[in-house]
Amino acid sequence: MTTVESVLTTRNANLRDMANLLEIQEDRKLDIVRPARDLRMVDGRLEIDGIGEPTITASGVTRGALFVPTATCDRGFAEKLGIPVKYLRDMRATGKLALLDHNVNEWLSDEPEKRFLTRTLKGGGNLPGVARALLSENYRFVDNLDVLMAMLEGIRLAGVHVDVNKCDLTETRMYVKVSCPEVAAHAPALLRNYTSPFTGLRGADNPLVFAGFVFSNSEIGHGSFSITPRIVVQICDNGMTFTQDAMREVHLGGKLADGVVRWSSDTQAAALDVLIKQARDAVTTFLNPAYVQAKIAEVEAEAGIRVRDVDATLEYVGKQLRFTETERKTILDHFFDGGDRTSGGVLHAVTSAAQTLDNADQAYEMERQGLPAMRHAAAFQR
Repeated sequence: MTTVESVLTTRNANLRDMANLLEIQEDRKLDIVRPARDLRMVDGRLEIDGIGEPTITASGVTRGALFVPTATCDRGFAEKLGIPVKYLRDMRATGKLALLDHNVNEWLSDEPEKRFLTRTLKGGGNLPGVARALLSENYRFVDNLDVLMAMLEGIRLAGVHVDVNKCDLTETRMYVKVSCPEVAAHAPALLRNYTSPFTGLRGADNPLVFAGFVFSNSEIGHGSFSITPRIVVQICDNGMTFTQDAMREVHLGGKLADGVVRWSSDTQAAALDVLIKQARDAVTTFLNPAYVQAKIAEVEAEAGIRVRDVDATLEYVGKQLRFTETERKTILDHFFDGGDRTSGGVLHAVTSAAQTLDNADQAYEMERQGLPAMRHAAAFQR
């Protein structure tokens, strides 16, 4: 049997594997609204009254189902109850579970009628489940599998052939990158000095870019559903994301009733219809040759500025965008490997470095900073 822990994340998956993983998660989801008086920490695990059968543990007989909190769920408790996140994490990391239990339970008892939505995955056999997030009772969740299916349907209705390049799933978000080789353009001014650190191919020989977008969703309150246009460089798969043009939808709704949450079929259908239309609109807008040409012209206008002092420039860019020291070093290596001593070269370095990160959330965030990095580098030379 697949364990609950093995279905939380994946990196660089294909579409079929992502869909299979999301279907497994869908089968195990259990969403629960309960007042604070029905929640408690027991040996660092979350117990929820009225869910499941009582079980015998080392601490005695439980009154409800047990769930192992993820780091994201712990953060939810910290934020909702006013406990410093670092303090809570330190208690768990150092094994001070009795102190963790006491702190969380004391704060829960202060407002016993305050209600929370807990998103969980059911356990299997004698294994506890996983508590993925503690959220407001007003949170209207849009699930990843629904988003994926709706996006694919919207793309189909738009009648455009696309490639689903990479799928990532983290504790907090899903990312799916889509490109459309049928909608291509040349970007000679952006790529003429660039050599891919992955393939060794030169942009001067093949300055082709493809239209595309990335859609992202959080089931557990970490940002809104979004569709962000993305232009992909053929020789290296570097992606330029245009965040200012993104389509977004925040997951806010009315208060949920106590108990296990089950959405009606008409509610689900209405939500999916909106997503399908957004996907269709994104395809129409972002996979349009005129849109791609306009964005390439916008980028190339700032891409050709010579970088004089590389170390000083990248240190400045790193501070402006709050890159870590490790991230700055990786970007610097990619800048030299790319061989493009311009502000556009900084863009390439950031977006290629993003591809090497193991953490999908960090990789996505770094890629988003590619165009701002180019602009900061250009400004630093003036």
